[in-house]
Amino acid sequence: MKLINLKIICIASVLSLSGCSSITKQDVGTGVGAVAGGVAGHALFGSTLGTVGGAAAGAIAGNQIGKYMDNH
Repeated sequence: MKLINLKIICIASVLSLSGCSSITKQDVGTGVGAVAGGVAGHALFGSTLGTVGGAAAGAIAGNQIGKYMDNH
């Protein structure tokens, strides 16, 4: 049940971010990275700390990738 809810949240997050016309790739990268990192952290560690840590790491990575894509 938790996995289904998590998938729904991920899909909703991506769809809501992609609907904005003024949003940058850096913004989208941050959001998508945070969601993907949170999912990965939860899957790997199965704890709240793993989920939060994964979300933070994913947000940072997604932010930098999006920033690079905006500039090139």
